[in-house]
Amino acid sequence: MSGNTNEPRPHGFETLAIHAGASPDEKTGARNVPIYQTTAYVFDDSDHAASLFNLQTFGYISSRLTNPTVSALEEKVAALEDGRGAVACASGHAAQMLAMFVLMNPGDNFVASRNLYGGSVTQFAHTFKKFDWHVNFVDPADPENFRNAIDRKTKAIFLEVLANPGGIIVDLEPIAMIAKEAGIPLIVDNTMATPYLCRPFDWGADISIHSMTKFLGGHGTSMGGIVVESGNFDWAQNDKFPSMSEPDPAYHGLTFYETFGDFGFSTKAKAVALRDLGPTLAPQNAFNILTGIESLPVRMDRHLENGQAVAEFLERHPAVAWVSYAGLKSSPYHALAKKYLPKGPGSVFTFGLKGGYEAGVRAVESVELLSHLANLGDTRSLIIHPASTTHRQLTEDQQIASGAGPDVVRLSIGLETLDDIIADLDQALSYAQKKVSE
Repeated sequence: MSGNTNEPRPHGFETLAIHAGASPDEKTGARNVPIYQTTAYVFDDSDHAASLFNLQTFGYISSRLTNPTVSALEEKVAALEDGRGAVACASGHAAQMLAMFVLMNPGDNFVASRNLYGGSVTQFAHTFKKFDWHVNFVDPADPENFRNAIDRKTKAIFLEVLANPGGIIVDLEPIAMIAKEAGIPLIVDNTMATPYLCRPFDWGADISIHSMTKFLGGHGTSMGGIVVESGNFDWAQNDKFPSMSEPDPAYHGLTFYETFGDFGFSTKAKAVALRDLGPTLAPQNAFNILTGIESLPVRMDRHLENGQAVAEFLERHPAVAWVSYAGLKSSPYHALAKKYLPKGPGSVFTFGLKGGYEAGVRAVESVELLSHLANLGDTRSLIIHPASTTHRQLTEDQQIASGAGPDVVRLSIGLETLDDIIADLDQALSYAQKKVSE
């Protein structure tokens, strides 16, 4: 019997990172995905144009909605997450907006972990109010806190499985069960972990969101966000999601879940939310992120190796009060990290300085190799004092609750020579300790 009659063997993660969504160009043979730097696409005829606008045919109309370079990126990230469909956009914040635009109506709410990126806390607590969308923040340490915050107007649960900035691991599996029992989707921001370390759909999540600006792109060159759907959520199980289960007047009464099934959510997010809100991903940025993803597995392995070693060094340093890194046996999240992130808990974590706020500011001002900036997931090692930057807009109580109190310094450990990273941190911390004690 010929071997090609068997079921195809599924490709490994590394193969998907390189090949998913990236077949050779049919006309030119170009092996890399080209940058389709065009605003619009020629129709075959009037019928073809009408079928595209009616969503009866998939294809390209305008790069505000669809672009071949962006589509290749969507296919690649969906494959890495083992998802059914995806919609890429201009940033991680835009991805959160697109997802919620599909789910929420005025007066609705969602429940979110309080351990989130500071910009997400602000977007949820303040900007979303302008849409009459409301958030209930809860402590994710006890999954029952999510259940207790759900009411009849709740449309989703949102969390980061590997929380930014504090090295906190959220127990995903029981929270996914709570969301399922309530008939609402669980949305996981998987930016910090990446699908190389954790695939939320394997644990019951329904939607995964990334700021592709971070580890997926990996080189600090390009902004981008993406929403990926698992394809497993039943949007017609209750009356909570009329935008999915009821006719849409903008498309002549088309019902997205009935028409598109297990990729109906991503189709709605693209055909309505992306169309009307307009946070389009530029094809040049999509190309850069595609290129970055090809090296994601090998980069993450080095990030993990360096991150673990730096955390162990800091735990021994006399200027350091504590280190929050789930790779350390002293971490209360060590067991959860072994469950959800068996390869390792990433390379972004926080530590506290004995000199408090002033020591944190002195330390970030004294590094030479590390870059003091507001980003993470770069090839370069990065450092920031969240209380004076990314979480500055929060009250001190909110800062402390989100793991970004006055003494906290956040690191994103890069790919440099380990000894060089440690030497730079050592001199900066020693200098900070000396200045504070003077």
